[in-house]
Parts: sequence; C-alpha cells; structure tokens
Amino acid sequence: MAIDYQSLAVSGVQALSPYQPGKPIAELARELGLNPADIIKLASNENPLGPSPKAVQAAQKAMGELCLYPDGNGFNLKQALAKRFTVETSQLTLGNGSNDLLEVIARCFASADDEVIYSQYAFAVYPIVTQAIGARGVCVPAQHWGHDLNAMAEAITDRTKLIFVANPNNPTGTVHGAKALKAFMDKVPARVLVVLDEAYCEYMQGEDDADGLVLLPDYPNLIVCRTFSKAWGLAALRIGYSISSAAIANILNRVRQPFNVGSVSLAAATAVLGDEAYLNEARRVNSDGLAQLGAAFEAMGLSYIPSTANFIAVDVGEHAMDVYQALLAHGVIVRPVAGYGMPRHLRVSVGLAKENARFIEALSQTLVASGQGA
Repeated sequence: MAIDYQSLAVSGVQALSPYQPGKPIAELARELGLNPADIIKLASNENPLGPSPKAVQAAQKAMGELCLYPDGNGFNLKQALAKRFTVETSQLTLGNGSNDLLEVIARCFASADDEVIYSQYAFAVYPIVTQAIGARGVCVPAQHWGHDLNAMAEAITDRTKLIFVANPNNPTGTVHGAKALKAFMDKVPARVLVVLDEAYCEYMQGEDDADGLVLLPDYPNLIVCRTFSKAWGLAALRIGYSISSAAIANILNRVRQPFNVGSVSLAAATAVLGDEAYLNEARRVNSDGLAQLGAAFEAMGLSYIPSTANFIAVDVGEHAMDVYQALLAHGVIVRPVAGYGMPRHLRVSVGLAKENARFIEALSQTLVASGQGA
C-alpha cells in the first residue's frame, strides 16, 4: 500500500509550494542550447562586480582546513561586526544567510496560536515561514507598492507576536525613512517583536535613510537582519546576521543550529568587512545602473517602481511572462514576480553597464516584435 507522505507533514507545510529562485545560467543554457558565456543573469540581485579580492584570498586560505568543523560561535566575524557597528558580540546571531535567521526568529517566538504581520508585495519568505510553523499570517495591503506602516500598526491584535518589515523592500525596492520607522515602532507594543529586514541597506544613500541599528537602543523588541549576499558580494557562501538585544540573541542562539555557518563563509565575511573600497564601488555601480535602467524605461514609455536597492521592477504589460520568455531566448535572465501578486512586472537586477545595455536592447527588440514598442 502506497503511503501519502504529504499527509504526514504538518498542515502548514502541506499547503506550501517550494520557493522559486531566479533561473540559473546553466539551466537556461541546457534548455535553449545557449553558450553559458553568452548569458547574463539579472534575476537574483547579485553583486555584478564579483567577489572582493580580500574575500577570495581569505576564503582560499580557509580551504586548507576543510576537514575541521568551523568555529560554531563565529568569534572573529562577531568581533569585526561588533567593532563596525559599535554593538556587543552578545547581541549578534549568525545565520546561513539572513533567510536562515528569519526562520529561526519565527520558530523561536511564534506558534499556531499566534499571528504574524507582513506587507503585500513583501519578501516571499515571510509568509512561508509563518505558514510552516502553523501561525496565522496577516498580510496588510501595500501603499504605493510599499509597506503601509500605519495600517500594519493598526493590524496588531492580542495574538500578534511578530511583524516583518523589509526596508528596502524586495521585490519593489520601496523604502521608509528614519522618521517613519521610528513613528511605527512607537505604535508597536513592547511584547510584539519587529523584524527589520535590511538585506539591501548598504545601497541606501539618502539623507533620511533609516538605519535599524540607530533604533535598537530605544526599542528592545527590534531585531535587525542583514546579509553578506548583496552589496558585500558573498551570495554563494550563504552568510547573514541579526543584531538585537542580548536577551533576544540568547534565545535565537538556542535554536540556531550548531555550525550553521561554514569556515570559508566566516573567513570571507570577516575579510570583506574591511574592504570599504569594494563596497563603495558596488554602491557607485548600482547607483549608475539604476539611473541607466530608469532612463531606458522612460524612453520606452514603461512605468517602473523607483528603487533604493540593487534591482528595479518594471511594468511590461499584461503579457509579462511572454516578455520574460522572449528575453530568455536573447540569453537574458530577469525575474517574473507574478507570484508576488505583480503579474505585469518583471524585476531586473542591476548589472554592469554593458549588461544593463544588453538587457535594454533585448527588451526593446522584444517589445517592438510584440507591437508594444516604437
């Protein structure tokens, strides 16, 4: 007798679908018989500069000890993070990417009796981890493609345990300033934890840009999550961290799996924190790229969502999936976001200037061929 193993899973997991990442270059090459060297990937918000030479050197050195377990406490990296952000090492929790920490936080503080609040058009992991632990997800309608912080505060009930806030938000690139976030935190009861997901914070360069770490001393119910996958260029090594009160970090580190971050990742992350020139260049390339893409969209008459991150969401019409497939045939990978409730948009990661130009040309040709372009 065949066993229905899906029925054995907990109810929240039964209803989940696997997270769909951006299409890898190798997969597209296999599917369409393309040369991998001729494909550009602008789908996963990766740093187009490649890794920092300092990170590569440190990673290569760490390779000599692959037979040994990593430092489960991440001493050197925590020391470097504490120095950079003027926090105590007791406030830090390391994760296998910041996604790992989002799940750990949910597992630590929410259960089937609780509610978790997040925004429409926000990062897909928030509803995934909420459903997986059996909690009730409360999705608050967005405002101008971004978080409606006032509505999110009003959605708090006696059952609310967690609120996820992405700043900047993925996939829309919208952002809230420091004043707006502080006003929001003032409305949140101290018993409700706010998870401020700042995966793209290094790209923010405005005067009023929020820094969750500035809020931490006044709001002990705040947890700030960050990653080395984006501006720091270490996506393949899967390493992130959270900064919170020492009391919350103590709880998170009870559930965090031992050795959840490998030695190579720890070494590379520690080294790249000292490469300010690399970070500054990443910011410059990104700022120039956003301007390049925005200007092209305006020239093509396409609406787009202004972004403060390293990607931009553009409205290509009701046949967005057809446009996406046509771009694949050109060897250009972007990200459809219909799964986020944005069926008309494609999310485009910022690449090098020549990669952006190739995408723009491919998009223009695709729209002309479909009768949408001039």
